[in-house]
Amino acid sequence: MSSDDVRKRAEQPEDLSRFVVERLNAGDVEGLVALYEPDAVLALPDGQVATGSREIRQAYEHLVADKPTFTPGQQQPTLQNGDLALTSVRLADGGVTVEVARRQSDGTWLWVIDQPSLLG
Repeated sequence: MSSDDVRKRAEQPEDLSRFVVERLNAGDVEGLVALYEPDAVLALPDGQVATGSREIRQAYEHLVADKPTFTPGQQQPTLQNGDLALTSVRLADGGVTVEVARRQSDGTWLWVIDQPSLLG
């Protein structure tokens, strides 16, 4: 069984925020990439955007290289419209994340847009 088979999948949009912190702290780059649709976009701290699995993988490889510790923030209420959901987390440093998730054909959720540091 591959590691993809044992990773939990997001049954609710809010699961993605919890999974990203768990996988960041585990240094699980492939698990992080698995939280995104293949053509998703991830805003980077330098103002650039990582587009697609390859660039998102590179961004996370760089982020976890020094093995930082990430603390879960406070999940904000999800705003959902059909198969789209707007998720947000208030971070301990005062920053806010904002993400758009889409329900997949199997009923699970993946991010399509991720802005991890709106105000930080």
